[in-house]
Amino acid sequence: MQSNKHYSLFLFLLIIGGVFGHAQEGKIVPLPIKAEQDTIIAPLLTEAELLKNSKNDSTAVDTVKTKPPLLLDVIKYKATDYVRLNQKEQKVYLYNEAEIQYQDTELRAGIIVMDYVKNEVYAGRIKDSLGNYSQLPYFKQGQNEVIPDSIRFNFDTQKAIIWNSRTEQQAGLGQLGSDAMKVYADVTKKENDSVYFLSEAKITTSTDTINPDYYIRIRKAKFVPKKKVIAGYSNLYIADVPTPIAMPFAYFPLTVGRAAGVMMPTFGNQADRGYFLQDLGYYVPIGEYADILVTGDFYTNGSWGFKTQSIYSKRYKYSGNINFRFENLVTSQKGFSDYSLTKNWNIQISHSQDTKASPNSRFSASVNMGSSEYYRNSLQQRNLPSTQNNTLSSSISYSKTFPAYPSVNMSLTATHSQNTNTKAIELTLPTLQASMERIYPFAKRDGIKKGIIQNINFQYDLSAANKISTTDDDFLKSEMFDGAKMGAKHTIPITTNFKVAKFFSVSVGGSYEDVWTMQTYDKSYDNDLEEIVTDTISGFDRFNKYNFSASVGTTLYGTFNFGEDKKIQAIRHVMRPSLSYGYAPSFEKFYDEYIDGDGDVVQFTRFQNTLYGSPSLSKSNSLSFSLANTLEAKVRDKDSTATEPKKVPILSNFNISTGYNFESDSLKLSPLSVNGGTSILDSKMSINFSAGLDPYAIDNNGTRINTLNVKNGGSLFRLTRANFNVGYSLDSEIFNKDKKKDEKKDENPYDYVAQSGGRTDDLFGRADNFQDNPMNESKEGEDVENPIYGTKIPWNLRLAYSASYSNSARQNEFSSHSLMFSGDIELSPRWKVGGSSGYDFKGKGFTLTQLRFERDLKSFVMRFNWTPFGTYKRWYFFIGIKSSILKDLKWENRSQRSR
Repeated sequence: MQSNKHYSLFLFLLIIGGVFGHAQEGKIVPLPIKAEQDTIIAPLLTEAELLKNSKNDSTAVDTVKTKPPLLLDVIKYKATDYVRLNQKEQKVYLYNEAEIQYQDTELRAGIIVMDYVKNEVYAGRIKDSLGNYSQLPYFKQGQNEVIPDSIRFNFDTQKAIIWNSRTEQQAGLGQLGSDAMKVYADVTKKENDSVYFLSEAKITTSTDTINPDYYIRIRKAKFVPKKKVIAGYSNLYIADVPTPIAMPFAYFPLTVGRAAGVMMPTFGNQADRGYFLQDLGYYVPIGEYADILVTGDFYTNGSWGFKTQSIYSKRYKYSGNINFRFENLVTSQKGFSDYSLTKNWNIQISHSQDTKASPNSRFSASVNMGSSEYYRNSLQQRNLPSTQNNTLSSSISYSKTFPAYPSVNMSLTATHSQNTNTKAIELTLPTLQASMERIYPFAKRDGIKKGIIQNINFQYDLSAANKISTTDDDFLKSEMFDGAKMGAKHTIPITTNFKVAKFFSVSVGGSYEDVWTMQTYDKSYDNDLEEIVTDTISGFDRFNKYNFSASVGTTLYGTFNFGEDKKIQAIRHVMRPSLSYGYAPSFEKFYDEYIDGDGDVVQFTRFQNTLYGSPSLSKSNSLSFSLANTLEAKVRDKDSTATEPKKVPILSNFNISTGYNFESDSLKLSPLSVNGGTSILDSKMSINFSAGLDPYAIDNNGTRINTLNVKNGGSLFRLTRANFNVGYSLDSEIFNKDKKKDEKKDENPYDYVAQSGGRTDDLFGRADNFQDNPMNESKEGEDVENPIYGTKIPWNLRLAYSASYSNSARQNEFSSHSLMFSGDIELSPRWKVGGSSGYDFKGKGFTLTQLRFERDLKSFVMRFNWTPFGTYKRWYFFIGIKSSILKDLKWENRSQRSR
C-alpha cells in the first residue's frame, strides 16, 4: 500500500507541475468566492478514531494491485493536525498546514485529499469556526508558483478544474512593447496541456488585483496560454459599472515576443475630406532582427495615403529604422473651380553602427527628405512642431581607416539640404574626403619634437564632390542633373611651431592647393544680341594656388583676490590674444579677357562658379587680430563642509576680432566682430549675444565710404548688426530647500528629440500623435499615494527671448523680435495642464499657441490639446488604455484646420 501511495503522489506532482508550468508567465492567485463552492470538507476526527483507523490500517490486507515505484527521491509529507489513510473511502487526508515535498517541488494547503482509486487529487482551503477561509493552496516547482482557491485533478484524463484563478500573461506586439495581461476566471477547466476553457472571466491590464478600475467581462472563452484568448460576448466594465461598449466576439493576442497582426484604425470626420479611416494596417515581423508595419488612411472624398515603417536591430552590430509616407490629397470635387490633386511624400531613414562591430570602418545614415509641403498639408496633422521647421536635411556616410603608418582616413558622404519655404534643394552625390596623418620628416616618430626644424610637418588632404542644385519640382527627374558641378581639391599644408621668449607660441606655414574641375565657362560679348554670352565647356581642367601664413599667440592670466572671508573670494580673468598674418599672390595667368559693348576690357576666369571656386586675381596681404576672454569668480560655498570655493562663470566666452588689409586702396579695416555668452543661475539661464561694429561711415545710399565714422561726425564704431538670445528654465524644485545638493533633477518626461533638425523642446508645441509620442509612455501602477500636493505643486517653465537688429544701411530695425514660453503644472498627482506660446513683437501677433490638458486615470489616460487660433487652429481629444495590448480600446476626436 505504501508503494501505491508514493506512486499516486508522484503522478500528482508531475501532473500539477505540467498544468501550471505551462499555463502562465507569472502567478495564479485567488479571487474571493463564496463558501458554498467548496464541495469537499475534511472530516474532523477525534483522537480515538485516529487510533482506531491506525490499528485497522496496520492489519488490513492490501487488495489493490501495485505498480513498480518510479520515484527518484524520498517524498516528505506532513500535516499539523493529522495524516490519515482511510481505507474504506480509499483516500489519503492531510489536514491543517499540510505539506508535500519532492526534490524541487513543494505543495502546501489547508487540506490535501487524494483518491488513489479514481486517481484524483484535491487541494483546498480550510474554514475556521467563524466561517473565514485560510491556508490557500500553494504549489511551487522550480521558479513557478501557483496559489489558486482550490484545484481538482484527474490523473487518468489529465484534466483539471480550478476555482477563482488569475493568470498573468506577458504579451508583446513587436515594436509596440509588452505589458502584463491579467486573466481572471470563476471556473477554469483544463482540457489538455495547452487549452483551457474559462467561465465568467475578466481581462484587464490594471495593476489593482482586488478592485481593477476596468475590465472586459467575458461569459465564456477559450484560453491558450502565451498565445491568445478567444471569447464570446464581451463588454467593457469601468469601476464595476457595465458600459454599452460590447462585442459579440473578441480576440486577445497573448503572444510573447513579436507576432503578425492587424492594426485597428481610427474613425473620424473631416470637413473638407469627409469621413475617414486612419492607421488601418498590418504588422509583420521579419526574421529575428527586423519588422515592418504598413498602415493606410482612406477618405470618402478620394484622398488616401499609406505609411510603411520598419525597425531593425542586432545587438553589438547595428540598429535603425526606415519610414516612408505617401499621400494623394484631393480637395473639393472634380468639376468645381477649387478642385485640386496633389501628391506629397516623405522618407526618413536612420542607421547607426555599433563601434564594436568594426573599429576601422563605420556606416551611418540620417535621412529626412520629401515634398516641401508634406508637413503643412499632410492628411495627418500629427506633428505640430514640424510645421514650424523650414529645413530638411540628410546625410549618409561611410568611413574607413587604414591604420598602417602613415594612417589614412577616408569617408564617402551623400548629403541633402532642402528649404521648404523656397523649395530649393542642394545635393552632394557623393563627397569623398581623404586625409593622411601628419608626417614629421625631421623627427623620430616616438621622440620629443623640439625646435623649429623638428616640428616641421605636412599632410595630404583630398576632397572631391558632385554637387547638384535643383528645386522641389525637378527633384528625382532628369532635369535635376542640369547644372551639376563636379570637381576635386588636393591640399598639402606645411607648418611648424615653436616658442619665443617662453610665453609666445609661434606658428608658421603654407598651403598648396591643386583644384580639378570637369567643366569651365567661357565668356564673350555677342554684338548681335548685345549681351554677354556664357558657354559651358565640358572636360577636365585645373588650376593651382598657394599661400603663406604666420601667427603668434599667448595666454594672460589675471586674478583679483578679495580675501577668503569674503563671499566673492576672487575674480579670474583669462585673455588669449592672437595675431595672424596671411599672404597669397595674384594668379593672373588663369584669367582671360573680352571686350564688352562699351569697348572696355573685362577680365574673367574660366573657373568662375566652379565647385571649389576660382583663383584670386588680386593679391592678398592682411593682418588679423582676435582676443578671447573668459571671466569667472570664486565664491564661498554655502555648504559649510566644502573645502574648496565654488567656481561661478561670469563670462563663459567673450571674443573680439578684426583685420587689416594691406593691399586694399580703401576700407583697409575690417568690421569689428564681437560675440559672447554665459550661463548663470546654476546654468538655468543661458545668454548669448553678437554684434558687428564698422569703423567706416556710409553715404546716403547706404554704401561704405573710405571715411572713418568718427571723422564723419559719428561714434568710433557704427553698430551694423546685433543678436541677443536668452533662455531660462525653472521648476518647483528650485524652491525646495530640503532638496539634497547632489540630487539630480529628473529630465522633463515630455521632451522629445525632433527628427532631422527639429527642436528638442516644446516651445513650438507638442505632437498630437498620442500613440507614438513619449507622453504615452507613462506606466500603469505608478500611483501616487498622496492625493493632494498642498503648497508643493510641481511645475516647470521654459522661456526663450530672441532679438535681431539690423542697421547696415541705416534701416535701424529689428529683423526678428520674439518671446516664447512653455510650461506644465501638476495640479494634483493625476492632473496636469500645460501650454506653449509666444509673442512676435515685429509681426505684432502671437506665435504658434497650444494648450494641453492631461488626466491620468490609472489604467486609462485622457488628453486634450488645443490650438485656439492661428493658421493651425485645431483641437484634439483622446482617451484610451495605456497598455499597448489593448491600445485600440480608445476614443479620439479632432477638428481640422480650415483651409
